[in-house]
Amino acid sequence: MKNKADLEAMYKRSDLTEKEVTSFFKRLECVDRTFMHGTWKGRELKTKHPLNGLLEAVPWYGKRFINNEDVHPLVFQKKSGLLYNVNPGLLPLQLPLEKIPEKAMKKAFPFFSPLLHTTESKARLRMDENHGKLTAAMIYDQHPIQDLFKKVDDNTVVGMMDFKKEQKPFFFTLDRVSYY
Repeated sequence: MKNKADLEAMYKRSDLTEKEVTSFFKRLECVDRTFMHGTWKGRELKTKHPLNGLLEAVPWYGKRFINNEDVHPLVFQKKSGLLYNVNPGLLPLQLPLEKIPEKAMKKAFPFFSPLLHTTESKARLRMDENHGKLTAAMIYDQHPIQDLFKKVDDNTVVGMMDFKKEQKPFFFTLDRVSYY
């Protein structure tokens, strides 16, 4: 339970650093691909990363791992509560997204989101090495991005997004909502 308590303390901090979260991530237990199967609710870990705040500005819900080959890396939630999958290939991730004000993102996203819906899988699960150990990794189909996962407890993981064009990792957590 120490890992869960440490994670809860991190959520409350406004001065959290990438170095601290990386250290925490390194000490967590690795997971296999099957462990990740299910629907997960996401939350950012705020380390002053350029992407911090953008997912919360839009109705990001989390991720769905149907099986090792069928993964929905971006799941969003309508005001009605309905979940839908977004095609990350249609998002302009090469733009300096951190320069777009959160308020503008919040206003614009509802207009564009119907164009971004997809029922097709846009990622897959593989095992990848991180700090000398194998752990589950989600590989995006359309962008040079992978998310590595490590276990906090049986229903919580920390994700570390490795985006080829970005020097720093983006950290988030996922809490299991249901199994597949």
